[in-house]
Amino acid sequence: MASIFSRIAAGEIPSYKVAEDENHFAFLDINPVHPGHVLVIPKKEVDYIFDLSDDEYAALMLFAKRVAKAIKEAIPCRKVGVTVIGLDVPHTHVHLVPIDKGEDMNFCAPKLTLPEKEMAEIARNISDKFE
Repeated sequence: MASIFSRIAAGEIPSYKVAEDENHFAFLDINPVHPGHVLVIPKKEVDYIFDLSDDEYAALMLFAKRVAKAIKEAIPCRKVGVTVIGLDVPHTHVHLVPIDKGEDMNFCAPKLTLPEKEMAEIARNISDKFE
């Protein structure tokens, strides 16, 4: 059975998409640690990031870099933090989080629940900056 992220990328489950290309998909985390928290995935379902081929890994990170630049333009922040944890969903995913301080990337803190209208606006703002 396909992972939830594969189903999101395929359009079977709705998401707040911010960017997409032939091999990658980026969307807002529905339980963000900070507003503008984006997940970047390869469309190819691979559980562990280091099981990607070198070319797939490089392409994922270059796509994530483009998304991070869009986040930085769309969301007021000092930097965009990046992390890969990969324990909750068996599909490689890169977390991109707009940050002003280290605590903004605390994945153990309670997650946020943002109104649908705010999520849609954040996604649209990031998507509009994506090149």
